[in-house]
Amino acid sequence: MEDPAAPGAGSPPADGNGNGKGKQAAPKGREAFRSQRRESEGSVDCPTLEFEYGDSDGHAAELSELYSYTENLEFTTNRRCFEEDFKTQVQGKEWLELEEDAQKAYVMGLLDRLEVVSRERRLKVARAVLYLAQGTFGECDSEVDVLHWSRYNCFLLYQMGTFSAFLELLHMEIDNSQACSSALRKPAISIADSTELRVLLSVMYLMVENIRLERETDSCGWRTARDTFRTELSFSMHNEEPFALLLFSMVTKFCSGLAPHFPIKKVLLLLWKVVMFTLGGFEHLQALKVQKRAELGLPPLAEDSIQQLLTKQDSLDIYNERDLFKTEEPATEEEEESTGDGERTLDGELDLLEQDPLVPPPPSQTLLSAERVAFPKGLPWAPKVRQKDIEHFLEMSRNKFIGFTLGQDTDTLVGLPRPIHESVKTLKQHKYVSIADVQIKNEEELEKCPMSLGEEMVPETPCEILYQGMLYSLPQYMIALLKILLAAAPTSKAKTDSINILADVLPEEMPITVLQSMKLGIDVNRHKEIIVKSISALLLLLLKHFKLNHIYQFEYVSQHLVFANCIPLILKFFNQNILSYITAKNSISVLDYPCCTIQDLPELTTESLEAGDNNQFCWRNLFSCINLLRLLNKLTKWKHSRTMMLVVFKSAPILKRALKVKQAMLQLYVLKLLKIQTKYLGRQWRKSNMKTMSAIYQKVRHRMNDDWAYGNDIDARPWDFQAEECTLRANIEAFNSRRYDRPQDSEFSPVDNCLQSVLGQRLDLPEDFHYSYELWLEREVFSQPICWEELLQNH
Repeated sequence: MEDPAAPGAGSPPADGNGNGKGKQAAPKGREAFRSQRRESEGSVDCPTLEFEYGDSDGHAAELSELYSYTENLEFTTNRRCFEEDFKTQVQGKEWLELEEDAQKAYVMGLLDRLEVVSRERRLKVARAVLYLAQGTFGECDSEVDVLHWSRYNCFLLYQMGTFSAFLELLHMEIDNSQACSSALRKPAISIADSTELRVLLSVMYLMVENIRLERETDSCGWRTARDTFRTELSFSMHNEEPFALLLFSMVTKFCSGLAPHFPIKKVLLLLWKVVMFTLGGFEHLQALKVQKRAELGLPPLAEDSIQQLLTKQDSLDIYNERDLFKTEEPATEEEEESTGDGERTLDGELDLLEQDPLVPPPPSQTLLSAERVAFPKGLPWAPKVRQKDIEHFLEMSRNKFIGFTLGQDTDTLVGLPRPIHESVKTLKQHKYVSIADVQIKNEEELEKCPMSLGEEMVPETPCEILYQGMLYSLPQYMIALLKILLAAAPTSKAKTDSINILADVLPEEMPITVLQSMKLGIDVNRHKEIIVKSISALLLLLLKHFKLNHIYQFEYVSQHLVFANCIPLILKFFNQNILSYITAKNSISVLDYPCCTIQDLPELTTESLEAGDNNQFCWRNLFSCINLLRLLNKLTKWKHSRTMMLVVFKSAPILKRALKVKQAMLQLYVLKLLKIQTKYLGRQWRKSNMKTMSAIYQKVRHRMNDDWAYGNDIDARPWDFQAEECTLRANIEAFNSRRYDRPQDSEFSPVDNCLQSVLGQRLDLPEDFHYSYELWLEREVFSQPICWEELLQNH
């Protein structure tokens, strides 16, 4: 199996701020464990969280997360570099006072001055460009002005070719062996080792994020520039690979230990935003899904599940009680012991990660303190039935009433009683054919009849281009992302041989006062949270786009994530006090961009460090938790072998604790994960968790003949699960081989069967052949005895 290496596999759970706490020796063993568990879970009655899920946070928040608090002093450096250069080129005016043509001329001069041999002079010019991208804040009076001019300047920079120029510089820095070897020799890497890379990546991120943002007031020129920029990033331009692949290669190089100075947070943020910009966000995905269903002749979708969830958020306060799980039956000794075993199993599984691999505006964030009592009417989602479910129902009915089956025939109902007819009619009314079902069926036909069906026409979409580029290195990409995710998880504890993900946050000189240490601690925790946010959103986007493009592309990525222990990694992440993680305040509002560029930095005091925002929860952490739950759902849905992994790793008590967070979307995906494994958890667990079972009935989509609650389904029998995964892998390999491996002399190449044509072909022979061909004939043909009987027997 392919396992990512990552630190902290065997570390104890952490508190809400991501600080690992060692396990304390307890004389009473089990009682101490129960006490510790009760303390970690707490008895806080969490109000309903008014959280709006989307592609990303508000524009200002997304820009501020690019910078660590350690980098704040560099805002002044960037301003100074710009002003020194600007005074030598423009006399008596400021940047905002120039006409657009004069601004373009100055930017053109800046790009010319980038092409110098001196590394120090080049860095100063790059900082001047970064100051422009940051909104020329020295000439602004408010945060709104900074954001406005940052966006204006980024469009101007793009139109003058700045992105291409910085891309060349990025290639140079990636290939800078001197910087890599210097970083490898240092005992401790700091923010100073990645100065050039951080400046380049910051400019590119600001351009992508500002241009990606669509507003109704945008001019036609800006809209055209956005479309052109998206195309340039999506496709291979000038014989170069798509930009996302370059960033993926940076991730793998960082994880291999060859470039420990890479500012990995900036790389991951830029990679996530590039994928979102080129492939599209969740709304675009839904539009693509509607379009693709129409192209395949499938009926339109009855609902948009996510959008419908968002509109029904108030009604999803589970079970209409103040706290459903506060009065749940207490955990049995067996369950508590199994939880402890589950933690050890997870740690043991993730210890394998140390081995080398083989192969719109900001949403409202208020908490409602008033209790709500909601009475939802009917089911929240329309029930769905698969073709396989109808076939299975008819097979059982025919065996019972007439003694034989008719295979996949779902129309012939002769000999079956009237209630069965009505049941089949109801099932067919709710039959749902997915895009994946059609794609799998088409793939089976292409495998059976490759010649008669001809070559498949594959549209060159941005998603298809990206998959083709990622295909042969995709296992390494997934392993590298999971390595970093585990290193950034709050439940991980640093090890000596682990990946250092703090190179772009640690200062050159470590803090010497308590306040400086507090600030750095907040900065480090914030840094890790942003990394988790970017990786979780990136993986979810990739899976959703690949699934829409072709189901086997999705399955290929999913299988490599599973092989790299993604399932126990996510469970280990949730094996903490999730409520504390979601409400953690690892931010200092006065140090956030663009606030820190407008007003003077306050004196460092305990009050200034604690003067955060008034939000009762952290948007990025709740966003990350939902993304990871959605990711886990996608990996395990309809995969019995992977569902068994949830059971083996004792995920039920871990997931059940996450239900204490009263947020509709998070609760829904937790309940989905509990639903798929209830048939394997046994009667006693179902009996002890009846309120959880009732919540699943009430809130999760119904599958009409899904016997999930009782374990009587034939799929619940855990045999041949390995064969299921192997069959899937064979189908994936056949798909990749058929579509992407096309050798010229394949077995399907046309054959010339005409004797005269074959003998008449001109062959290139050596120059001296006509001198020695008679000798060759004598030696190789005439003098060799031919045993005709043996020849006939062999053939």
